[in-house]
This record gives sequence, C-alpha cells and structure tokens, in this order.
Amino acid sequence: MSEQLEEPAYELLRKYREFEVRKYVDTIQARVSTDGMNYGESARPFRRIAGYIFGGNERQQSIAMTAPVHMWRSGEESLMAFTMPSEHKMEDLPKPNDSGVELLHVEGEVVAVLRFSGLSRPSKSLRLQKKLRNLIESEGLTTSGNAKLAVYDNPMSTIPFLRRNEIHLPVEWNES
Repeated sequence: MSEQLEEPAYELLRKYREFEVRKYVDTIQARVSTDGMNYGESARPFRRIAGYIFGGNERQQSIAMTAPVHMWRSGEESLMAFTMPSEHKMEDLPKPNDSGVELLHVEGEVVAVLRFSGLSRPSKSLRLQKKLRNLIESEGLTTSGNAKLAVYDNPMSTIPFLRRNEIHLPVEWNES
C-alpha cells in the first residue's frame, strides 16, 4: 500500500546502528483527538479522517491518501493524523463536514526513528518507544516531545511480517 502513496519529505541527518535521525518538512494534517482512546481502538478516528479525504467535506472533494497514519498520546488525549498531500496549501483544502476533524499546519521537526514490522499493538508500540528512548540516551541525544506510532501499510490487507511501522520520537539536534 505505502509504495504508491506520498510520504512526507525528510532529510536523513544520521544513521545509527538501530535507528536514524530525520528532519521532516512542514506539513498539513487532518487530525482527530479522542479522550482516553488507545492505539488498539483506532478504527473510529481512522474512519472519521478517511471520511474527510473521501469526500466528507464542504466540496465533496476527494483528497489522495498518504502514508503514514500517525497515532500518539498527549496527556489524556489520543490523537490520529493523516498528512495531506504536499500539493495542497491550507487555504486550498475544503472544510471537513465532521467538526471533530481538524486541519492543522505542522512545523517540520527532527525525529529519531525506529523501524519495525509486524503488528503495531499498543503493548508492542510502548515497548519500542521505551527501547528508542534508551537508544537515543545511549547516543547522548535528548528527546523533546511525545513519541508517535507511524503506520505505513493497511493492517487489513498487508500480512504482518511485510508491514512497515515506525516509532518517531522528537529529539534536540545540533548541526555539527
């Protein structure tokens, strides 16, 4: 699935043995926030954002799907976001019919990335977030935000061992 979909542009800053550091460009996201939700209950927010890009908007306009789908926790909220295709500017995008779907400009950031395959269940995601934090610290880097799960492939049609998933964790980065 993800091979045919646009992904946000980034520059590879450094490749470590088990992870890499990337600098992503600014993007626009369609985002849904849910109280108390976890990654394992992601079908509802996914359907809401998918509804927006498949015509659930003021112009009944279809917007191309991109990869990955991002999921993360911030305080008591769980968030899910789709990145809008790079051809769109904020003012070009139609207003969502669902008031819970928010369009946001997201500044590019530097993130440490741990890639993995298989299922992206909450327990596995949390374990890999902890592993990435430990790897980052062992390299003398400092985290600077919430970890995000990035899911690139359709979990309904891609067999688990072929799935591409990543943990993204913002880091402080000094160009040296």
